[in-house]
Amino acid sequence: MKRTTPLGAAIAALLLTLGLGAAHAGAAHAAPLPEPRPSSAPAASDGLLDALQRDLGLTPAQAEARLRAEKAATDVEKAARQTAGSAYGGAWFDASSGRLVVALTDRAEEAGVRALGADTRVVRHSAAALDRAKARLDALSAPKGVAGWHVDPKTNSVVVTVVRTERNAPAVRAFVEKARANGPVTVAEAATAPRTYAAGTVGGDPYYTGNVRCSIGFSVHGGFVTAGHCGRAGAAVRGWDGSAMGTFQGSSFPGDDYAYVSIHSGWWTVPVVLGWGVTSDRLVRGSAEAPVGASICRSGSTTKWHCGTVLGKNQTVNYSQGAVHQMTKTSVCAEGGDSGGAFISGDQAQGVTSGGWGNCSSGGETWFQPVNEILGRYGLTLHTA
Repeated sequence: MKRTTPLGAAIAALLLTLGLGAAHAGAAHAAPLPEPRPSSAPAASDGLLDALQRDLGLTPAQAEARLRAEKAATDVEKAARQTAGSAYGGAWFDASSGRLVVALTDRAEEAGVRALGADTRVVRHSAAALDRAKARLDALSAPKGVAGWHVDPKTNSVVVTVVRTERNAPAVRAFVEKARANGPVTVAEAATAPRTYAAGTVGGDPYYTGNVRCSIGFSVHGGFVTAGHCGRAGAAVRGWDGSAMGTFQGSSFPGDDYAYVSIHSGWWTVPVVLGWGVTSDRLVRGSAEAPVGASICRSGSTTKWHCGTVLGKNQTVNYSQGAVHQMTKTSVCAEGGDSGGAFISGDQAQGVTSGGWGNCSSGGETWFQPVNEILGRYGLTLHTA
């Protein structure tokens, strides 16, 4: 581990060793690591319950119950997809019932899916058909007034999101017409266009490349993953103290928004995401994908720790720099400098922060690039507890 001054050690303990920066070999963590819990129990510290209460309007008891229900729903979703086969139409977590809802195109599959512990809804279009429709939209060139599009299992359609002030622009209307010709489409509105969350250099924050500050996502063996718009392959990365930290080994943006940074000798990684004093630092135990509707939290160097819910998956986001595909949309806020930071559900890594709209004062929405896609792309192994 890179050696620092006593003050540096305290700061370093908040960074890479905690999933967000550098650490000192002999430094204590800024907050005690949570004790391992049985896999059947939610990874819920008092701080996490406080965050869910603040951001989702839950009581601590409601938050604990929701975490238990979401873990069960995550397990059920995997089995339901296999049981339903070609009739699978997508799934989402229903917070009001605390159960997973599975969409099916064939009533004959309902009994088998319900036996797994899920509720069902009969729909017209399969998930595979909706994915094909979205892929046809991905081949189109979208104007700036189109914020993005994604498959939505609840509406059993591809949702095209347009910027409210641009909804009647000829180019936007033409894109929507083309989209509808390619499959079942629902139109939604966004207050503003999406943007990435990189920021100019600010002293003392997690990592820098050029004059850009971003946040580290998850530790992998040999380095960490982060957002692609934060740096190109070959770019040098500086740590919180300005010293050499690593190098971007791979980066993709737009099209994707992910990157892999290898770290130099003197730095190490551990399977932890920083809770910033709001919650205990979170141990990362895997990367099981949370369903739509599940609660999710984000850690970033600017706005620290915030929570919300998963709103949609497989979304294409149309940034000014170009479209990015296969993103997950959340109700979690973020701001400049949070790019690349970790999205986590319980103790399961979900993805790295890409961009969004709004802020953490007035609210907004944020997208992340799923972590499993990044691991597969670069042949990486997530560092887990």
